[in-house]
Amino acid sequence: MGGITINIQIFGIKKCFDTQKAERYFKERCIKYQFVDLDVKGLSRGELQSVKASVGLSHLINSDSNAYRKLNMDKISGAAMREELLLNNPSLYKTPIVRNGRQATVGHAPKIWDTWE
Repeated sequence: MGGITINIQIFGIKKCFDTQKAERYFKERCIKYQFVDLDVKGLSRGELQSVKASVGLSHLINSDSNAYRKLNMDKISGAAMREELLLNNPSLYKTPIVRNGRQATVGHAPKIWDTWE
């Protein structure tokens, strides 16, 4: 690995197929990762800022989720308000969110993860 430490965090939901694929990807390569179950705990404000800087706020929001419809997210345009709703409603996230330091991906992204090794 040439002295590069990769510090992987996978934020996801256990029953999400893409989250399972992300976990399998890192397991198969013997890369340690920390799994954060979004059903139990959301991203911290700092984690959200870091991921948002990498992928953009709009990519983090799952517009197909029940939470999106319940919270009328399509009518909320302010970024600050959307961030607050994400922090308080982890079921709004598109999963998995995979973080490696300042880099992050949303969804199943093995081509990008390959560049992290």
